Amino acid sequence: MFMDPVKVLEACNIQSTQTVADFGAGSGFVARAAVSLVPQGQVFALEINKEIVTRLTRDAVDHKLSNLHVLWGDVEIYEGSKLAAESCDIVLCFNLLFLLDDKVGVLKEAYRVLKPGGKVVVVDWTESFGGIGPQPHHIFSQQAAETVLTSIGFKKLDYQLPAGDHHYAILFSK
Repeated sequence: MFMDPVKVLEACNIQSTQTVADFGAGSGFVARAAVSLVPQGQVFALEINKEIVTRLTRDAVDHKLSNLHVLWGDVEIYEGSKLAAESCDIVLCFNLLFLLDDKVGVLKEAYRVLKPGGKVVVVDWTESFGGIGPQPHHIFSQQAAETVLTSIGFKKLDYQLPAGDHHYAILFSK
């Protein structure tokens, strides 16, 4: 069974008025799940690929998702998300760390944009699965993610998140 973003987000106790940033939004699958949970809040879908930004923007308009804001940005660099400091309640990093060169940079950017007490949700691959996950040398383990998050100043929250069979899901607070 693969990860269900709605179930992961529901387990994080997201409130309907919160501001959520989806770093590395890709197809928008996770951002749309967040939109459904924060009808009075805002969701920022951050993506570096300009073609995907264009498509996500069009999809948001076509589906009348008025609280979904698609932004081009490079979340690996300081202020690269273009979000204000301490402006978000939750930052989502789903299937992102294994792709990035600067894993510390993206998690520092998450820390910067989070309000005090804000949460970061990291979901990533535990393995390659029948050619569907990343190559084994690209896997960024849960232990490695936890080490980096802690070194930045995040605190691990004791939540059980339903990550599916081939992912881990962890929740930390600022």
